[in-house]
Amino acid sequence: MISLETYIFITILPPLFVCLITPLLSKNENLRDALGPVGGIISSYGAIEIFTAVLEGKNISIKLLQISDGIFISFDVTPLGAIFGLVASVLWIFAAIYSVGYMRGNQEKNQTRFYTYYAIAVHAALCIAYSGDLLTLFIFYEVLTFSTYPLVTHKQNELALKAGRLYMSILVGSSVIFLLPAIIWVWILTGSLEMSKHGVLDGYLNYEHAPYLLAMFAFGIGKAALIPIHKWLPAAMVAPTPVSALLHAVAVVKAGVFTMLLVLTNIFGIDFLSKTGASIWLIWLASFTLLITSIIAVYKDDIKARLAYSTISQLSYITLGGALASATATQGAILHIVTHAAGKITLFFVAGAIYVGAKISKISELNGHGKSMSLMLLAFFIASLSIIGVPPMAGSWSKFFLMLGAAESGYLFVLIVFSISTILNAYYLMEIPARAFFLKKEKEIKVKIPVLITIPTLCTCLLTIILFFAFEPFQNLTSIMVK
Repeated sequence: MISLETYIFITILPPLFVCLITPLLSKNENLRDALGPVGGIISSYGAIEIFTAVLEGKNISIKLLQISDGIFISFDVTPLGAIFGLVASVLWIFAAIYSVGYMRGNQEKNQTRFYTYYAIAVHAALCIAYSGDLLTLFIFYEVLTFSTYPLVTHKQNELALKAGRLYMSILVGSSVIFLLPAIIWVWILTGSLEMSKHGVLDGYLNYEHAPYLLAMFAFGIGKAALIPIHKWLPAAMVAPTPVSALLHAVAVVKAGVFTMLLVLTNIFGIDFLSKTGASIWLIWLASFTLLITSIIAVYKDDIKARLAYSTISQLSYITLGGALASATATQGAILHIVTHAAGKITLFFVAGAIYVGAKISKISELNGHGKSMSLMLLAFFIASLSIIGVPPMAGSWSKFFLMLGAAESGYLFVLIVFSISTILNAYYLMEIPARAFFLKKEKEIKVKIPVLITIPTLCTCLLTIILFFAFEPFQNLTSIMVK
């Protein structure tokens, strides 16, 4: 019988093996390209078993290496980690299949290098999900940054290299200047880097200092893309679309908001934040980021750029939910990781499909081309409904919990922010299929979308509906998290 601890390795090791084996199969493209989907299936099996065990109240932890007293390299699966691990591993299956269709359909160069770094990025994300302490979390957080740099700069042109420099300078800089000192501060205060369900700082941290430590974490977690450290994300859109999907749905930004929520709940603790008011400033900053980036998205004509600013806005929903220091809002924030991942990966899949099939990257160029790519735009429409929060799409659940949590906490202005943002979401997302179906076509374009792009896109689109009806296990797990 397989032990629960073994399932951690079953989940995190397949992408590492894919990374190591891929370069050896550079001359056998079919076998090389099959590694990702197979690895995703194996990882998903382990993640599902872990999710089920944590849902049943079981503890899954393993200490790999003790560095000194209170400092370990360890894995300890929290309910939040079980959810993130499941999201990352399952979406890797679809992203891996899609990547093959995109890279071949667009005749991209250096595909072996691409798949190698793609796999190590997924490995890092899964290790982040199951991290048992702040040191392990920090190590794999940095591995994720460095492994995605070659993906961002994949095209190796001047624009890609410039974006890569911005990407690394912001993410590495924020980690070294803010995140690492914040972790050291926690270690000095508590004598340990381990985390706890109800936080570890109460009784150790002076209430007056709490907002400053939280600020160091918030700005140190650059992957959460709060203003003013958000610019790396739109710049990274020069990368191939499968990388955008990885950045926005499977790994990078989800690792960012996962880390943010883990700090808010398992380092500070909901009760500690509530009684100290340490996160009030973060509520305002997340609200500002949410609104401003939604407004910017309206004015972006490039499809991926619009989706990038949309992602920054949606990430702020998650940060804001955690900052409200309410059990209900925190549940909504955790659930939004799941629902946004399914919806946003679909939107980026469609953007890539349009580019490969019709060589269109601008929204203004879509006029009248809806019929020639109707399946893809239908998927975009359905995923958009989920991002907006319209039932019966998955996103309606997470937004409901976020708004309910804001109301329970007495932050009525946050309800107004959510409402305005939802209207803006509807405008900048629905404009895309509306232009394609209802405006006059300016020129004829022959559209041919590879089947390996179509299938995973339709699957993730269907997932946004399935999650609405299969919502209860995720809700139950978030309930365990906030009790």
